[in-house]
Amino acid sequence: MRHRYFAFLVCLLLGCAIAVGAQSAPSPLVVIRAGTLIDGTSDAAAGPRLIFVRGERIEKVTDAGAAIPAGAKVIDLSNATVLPGLIDSHTHIFLWGEDPAKGGYDANILYAGLAQRAARATAAARRALEQGFTTLRDLETEGAGYGDVGIKAAIAEGTIPGPRLFVVTRAISTTGGYNLEGYAPELDMPKGAQLIDGPVEARKAAREQLDHGADWIKVYMTHRSWVDRAGNLVSQPTLTVEELRAIVDEAHGWKKKVACHAYNGIGMQRALDGGCDSIEHGLELTDANIAQMLRQGTWLCPTIAAYYENPAPADTPAGKRDRKRVEVHEPSFKKALAAGVKIVYGTDMGGIDWSKPESIDFEYMVRFGMAPMAAIQSATSRAAEMLEMQGEIGVVAPGAYADIIAVPGDPLKNIEELKNVKFVMHNGVVFRNEAAR
Repeated sequence: MRHRYFAFLVCLLLGCAIAVGAQSAPSPLVVIRAGTLIDGTSDAAAGPRLIFVRGERIEKVTDAGAAIPAGAKVIDLSNATVLPGLIDSHTHIFLWGEDPAKGGYDANILYAGLAQRAARATAAARRALEQGFTTLRDLETEGAGYGDVGIKAAIAEGTIPGPRLFVVTRAISTTGGYNLEGYAPELDMPKGAQLIDGPVEARKAAREQLDHGADWIKVYMTHRSWVDRAGNLVSQPTLTVEELRAIVDEAHGWKKKVACHAYNGIGMQRALDGGCDSIEHGLELTDANIAQMLRQGTWLCPTIAAYYENPAPADTPAGKRDRKRVEVHEPSFKKALAAGVKIVYGTDMGGIDWSKPESIDFEYMVRFGMAPMAAIQSATSRAAEMLEMQGEIGVVAPGAYADIIAVPGDPLKNIEELKNVKFVMHNGVVFRNEAAR
């Protein structure tokens, strides 16, 4: 009887040991042969490299001659340029373009129900990943409430494919400071952002959004803009400095950051005085604005291409405004670049139709004087730094998430090669592979 009991204990213990061993077995090894590697941080591209991926992380990066263990799966990208997954720091997956011919911004909110908008957001997320954007900072749902939190969760649990998301939920502006507007005053129209008045409401809104899953808070510090009689771009300021400071204080207390939509003028100055962490758009930065950004370490996400899309007719007030925005944006970007302002890549996709290439802003950044490698880093390691994930995303290096893409040509010679992504790995899983031999 004792022998039987002892044998039972041995089997039980062995079974537990086997189970524990099975749980702790290492993930299969994948080795990527990179013909050329742009790692996201180095000043120059490297020659042939091997990238060892185990699970969702990069294990090591070696010279091409290193030994590959037996049984490893090899992905041959030796004829391609390999880069970290790209980061778009300004998108709107719940927007579906703002073409005036299709109803403009308002059509997004008035014509599509929340289920349809969620389906569109799902398609937008997949579209971004297909193009090599493995991380998005999505800067508000434009009337879709906390839908971005749900899309983020669905991606994380594997229900739908998509990039890593940093979400801001509803965004914040003031009475008279956001769409929908221009309708009969007796109509209670839906708004694209949460509207507040006063520091108490501002802090409460920030708390609500953070409590419901916001990774960042977005604040509209300017709203509508126009060209005055002297030919200057004027932008309506929204929140006061006191209102913004309440939001920033609350967000920073939660160890979160605040992005401020700001074109120029009074609203821009308030955004900086209120302590925002990033300026979105920054159409017309003054020398004083730039100096303050440098002192405070404020990031700039310029979203250039969006202002070249769908301009209103030239002889209308809106058309004059649209052309003035383009006119002032280029020299503003060049001044910020020359001064050393920290710049990250952002497109405003969603405002731009998702059928357009998401790499659309790279060509403008390079055209306006940014070196191709710096433009790539603005969408890799620099964006990762802003998101406080340096060393984990935006880089091909040991310990980083295995977010890896490949293009057939050399983006340092022709930045538009980034429109031709043929391989996408996200968190160690191959999502697209048209480049491997």
